Amino acid sequence: MNKLVCTLALALSLGSLAHAQKSKDIKVNIDLENIKDDKVMVTVTPEAIKGKTTTYFIPKTVPGTYSTDNYGQFVENLKAYDKKGKELPVTKGDENSWKIDNADKLVKITYLVNDSFDNEKEKEDPIFSPSGTNILAGKNILLNTHGFVGYFDGLTETPYTVTVTHPAELWGATSMTDLNQSNTVDEFKTSRYLELTEHPVMYAKPDYTTFTAEGMDIIIAVYSPNGKVKAADVTPMLEKTMRAQKKFLGNINNNKKYAVLIYLSGMDKEDATGFGALEHPTCTTVVMPEVMEKDQLAEQLKDIVSHEFFHIVTPLSVHSKEIQYFDFNNPKMSEHLWMYEGITEYFANLFQVNQGLVTEEEFYTRMAEKIEHAKEFDDTMPFTVMSKNVLEAPYKDQYRNVYEKGALIAMCLDITLREQSNGQRGILSLMGELSRTYGNDKPFDDAELFNKITSITYPAVGEFFKTYVSGNTPIKYQDFFAKMGVTPAMSTKTGNPFLKDMQEPLIGVDQTKVIFVRPDLEPNAFFTTLGIKKGDKLLAINDKAYNLDNIYDLITESLAWKEGDAISVKISRDGKEQVVKGKVKLPTEEVSGWKATDASKATVRNAWLKG
Repeated sequence: MNKLVCTLALALSLGSLAHAQKSKDIKVNIDLENIKDDKVMVTVTPEAIKGKTTTYFIPKTVPGTYSTDNYGQFVENLKAYDKKGKELPVTKGDENSWKIDNADKLVKITYLVNDSFDNEKEKEDPIFSPSGTNILAGKNILLNTHGFVGYFDGLTETPYTVTVTHPAELWGATSMTDLNQSNTVDEFKTSRYLELTEHPVMYAKPDYTTFTAEGMDIIIAVYSPNGKVKAADVTPMLEKTMRAQKKFLGNINNNKKYAVLIYLSGMDKEDATGFGALEHPTCTTVVMPEVMEKDQLAEQLKDIVSHEFFHIVTPLSVHSKEIQYFDFNNPKMSEHLWMYEGITEYFANLFQVNQGLVTEEEFYTRMAEKIEHAKEFDDTMPFTVMSKNVLEAPYKDQYRNVYEKGALIAMCLDITLREQSNGQRGILSLMGELSRTYGNDKPFDDAELFNKITSITYPAVGEFFKTYVSGNTPIKYQDFFAKMGVTPAMSTKTGNPFLKDMQEPLIGVDQTKVIFVRPDLEPNAFFTTLGIKKGDKLLAINDKAYNLDNIYDLITESLAWKEGDAISVKISRDGKEQVVKGKVKLPTEEVSGWKATDASKATVRNAWLKG
């Protein structure tokens, strides 16, 4: 570098530094100390606004949900003030925006935030609970930050300082660092708005565990409204799982901190009903029913959290500009859900066979189930087209296929890489290369990704993308399995007592909320073994009464039943009540699956599953 270039670079650096020193954070105060009517007061103090008008936005959608949720619907009574405390004119735009006049005089805005959990049962299409908010004064506040804090037009890249005042008995679990030592005030700083929305906080009475895995500090925090489940109950399974994940990933990710926030719903009238999880780069927010047995809950969490944890690879380390510069109110979606969700879901299954948590046969069974589930969706719809338009009909109805065919695309890509490299390269090594090429702060152009991957791998990979991902050709999975010496095979699977062929409900509910055995379907072995017939009303099982209000309890509790368990069922038949007793007979079904049969492919197959 010559002297002129050095001098210019130094001048630019000093200029950038001076600008950075002059910039001011957007300051936010969230008051959890004085909650009234389940509403929280939020105060936002921006840096000086230069224009005569500005607009304040609450997100319409957020990364990872792939749905339009309109979080502005929970904001009330937004007011803007000048330095003398005089109100400035505010005009409501759409559901998620507020136009503020005389913005050059603006010093703060205030508004109240209601929570989304309260009205989930009333909504036809409620917000997915893990991306929603809960406000239960003195007990729990699930502070998904996108539901409480918005952004000013043009200021999404401005740093945020968020101060949360809260009761001393509530502790905030998060992957952020609290910069305030007080036990009633937390202070968090983020470099921009997107980073803030990626860091939820769950306030509750402290119930958490911590451990370190391969240099990553991990916290498991649990809120259980009735105290049924403690963090210590689910930590052993999660620790075993996450240690295996870190070992599987090797040096691909170097996150130093990760938080798993687990909210257990009591299934009350105003509680969460959307079960699952939402990923963030350093955090997972999980919502599950509290009624589940501890071992069953831990097993479910293993699969849920393992999927969300692998998002630290993509989209954290490998993502497009649509994600790096996400537009919360006019989102432009990426073409590559096959990677963000598909590879992530595939990893969540592959690592388990790789690390010995499941057998080879169990892995094949999981993939076979995904093949069956993928048949419910349009197999000729190009995945890139669906991804790009996932917020709109008819594509949004195909979204769930990202966890089915998306994972299968990843599997077939993995097999292609193993075949082309004689087992030496796979999808994990590919993602490692892409992570080094791009990384957290360097997004790719959507249109360049396939060419980039092809250039660092093989022409056959490019043909795969062209044919099966951006093209409309259905994948013949048997052809890809055959490359690894795996062929079709039948297996026996245990089903749920209340489902026919593991899909269609065998029970219904009448107008009085009573559960009955459907008269239009043949009962399965569970019912016939007990002598329960079509049309019988199910009043109680093992002395616990059930109806529509707690039918979810019945379904989740039945998952823990084992073959041969003693059981009593109180039924009503032809207006007469009786109790039938016997033993649980779980229904079974022959299902298609896969089995390794070609010994000559053992080396490449072992590289695929264990390499």
